[in-house]
Amino acid sequence: MKPPVVQYARSGELSIAYQVVGAGSLDVISVLPISHLELAWESAAQARFFDRLSSLSRLITLNQRGVGMSDPVPGVPTLEMRMDDIHAVMDAVASERAVLFGLGDSGPLCVLFAATYPERTAGLVLMNSSPRFVRNPELPWLPTRAEADLRAREFERGWGHPAFMNKVFLGANPSASEEEAVNITRTLRIAVSPGSAAAYLRMNDDVDVCDVLPSIRVPTLVLQREGAPWDVRSSRYLAGHIPGARLVELPGADFVPFLGDQEPLFAELGGFLAEASEGRRWQVEPDRVLATLLFTDIVGSTALAAELGDRAWRALLEKHHAEVRRQLARFRGKEIDTADGFFATFDGPARAIHCACAVRDALAELGLDVRAGLHAGECELLDEKVGGIAVHIGARVSAQAGPGEVLVSRTVKDLVAGSGIEFEDRGEKELKGVPGEWRLYAVQDA
Repeated sequence: MKPPVVQYARSGELSIAYQVVGAGSLDVISVLPISHLELAWESAAQARFFDRLSSLSRLITLNQRGVGMSDPVPGVPTLEMRMDDIHAVMDAVASERAVLFGLGDSGPLCVLFAATYPERTAGLVLMNSSPRFVRNPELPWLPTRAEADLRAREFERGWGHPAFMNKVFLGANPSASEEEAVNITRTLRIAVSPGSAAAYLRMNDDVDVCDVLPSIRVPTLVLQREGAPWDVRSSRYLAGHIPGARLVELPGADFVPFLGDQEPLFAELGGFLAEASEGRRWQVEPDRVLATLLFTDIVGSTALAAELGDRAWRALLEKHHAEVRRQLARFRGKEIDTADGFFATFDGPARAIHCACAVRDALAELGLDVRAGLHAGECELLDEKVGGIAVHIGARVSAQAGPGEVLVSRTVKDLVAGSGIEFEDRGEKELKGVPGEWRLYAVQDA
C-alpha cells in the first residue's frame, strides 16, 4: 500500500505531523508512544495492520510533539501538552469524535483525554497498558523506582545501537522476523534521540492516572496479550476501575499490535468499533467530566475591607476581579463563581497551576495576599455550573493553604509529571466534611 501523505496541524506554536487513511464513518486515532509516520510504512507488518484498521474506520495516525516528523521540543511534553496535540489534529481533520487506540505508555494519555473530553471521545482501546509504571501499594507488581531508573539509564546508553535495540525489541516481540526487527528498530532510532528516549521513560515514572479511571464515561476495551511483557494485572486493574470496561486477554506474546496473530485482535477490535460506530447515532452531551478546579481567596479580606472603607474596598475588588479574569483568559480557565475569591475550572492541571501562581503574583502587586487550592476530579455539569464531591475537595484544599501559597491535591501533582513544576510535600491532611486523609503539596516552582 502506498504511504499516505504526511500533513501538519498547528498546536500552539508547534506543527504536529499526521496522516489520514481510509474513509469510514468512525474515526480512530492511533496513539503510539514512539513512531515515525513515513518510516512506519516500511514495516510490512505495520503497513498491513494500518491497512486493515483503516478498512474499519477513518484511521488517523500522528507523531506526538518531539517525536518523528513533528516539531522537536526541549524537555519532555506533559500529558496535557500531548492532549492539546490530539485536539489540534482532530480539529485539522474535522473529527468531532474519535476512538482513541493507546498502546503501552500511551495509555495514560488516552485515559486522561477520554475523561477530560468525553464529548470528543467515541471510545477507548487500551492495549498492553497500565495506569502507572512504578510500584505503589495498589500495584505492587510494577518495577520499583530504582529499577525503572536503571532501565532509563540503560536506554540512554544503548539507544541507537543496533544490538541493544534488537535485543529490546525482540525481547518484547518474540514473533518478529529479523527483517521486521531491523526495520522497526531503525524507525525507533530515527524517531527519537537517546536522551529523549530516556527522559520519556523517566517522565513515565511520575505518571499516575489511577484516580482518573472512575471518571471515564465512554465505551472502553482493554486488550492484553497473555505473554506480553506487561503484567496482565495492570490491564485487569484498568478494566476493574473504568466503569463498564471490558477486558480481553488475547493469545500471543508480542507487545506491538501489528505482530503476532491478527485474527483474535481484529475480531475484538472489529466488534468494538462496530458498536462505537452505532453509538454515534445516539450522541448526547456528557453530564460528567474530569476537570481541574481552582479556588482562590483573599487573605484577611474582612479586616482589609473594614480598614479601607466600602468605596476603596469596592475599587480594589474591581481591580482584583479584572486581574484574575485576565489570567483566566490567558490560561484557558472558565470562571464559575466569585466573591472575595474565584472558583474556576480548567481542562489541564498544569495550566491551572500556572494560572494560580500568576494570580498570586499579580495580586501581590496590588497589596493583596491570596491563597489558592487545586484539585482534579470528576464534576457534574449543571448548566453553566459544576458540582460534585470534587468541588468540595477543591474548596477544602484551598482552605488549607497559607497566605501566598498554592496548594494542590496528589491527583493534580500526579497529572503534571514532566512539567518541571516542583512541589513540597505538606503531608496527610483531614479535609472538613470529606472522608479520609488527603496528601497535599505546595507549589514551589512553576
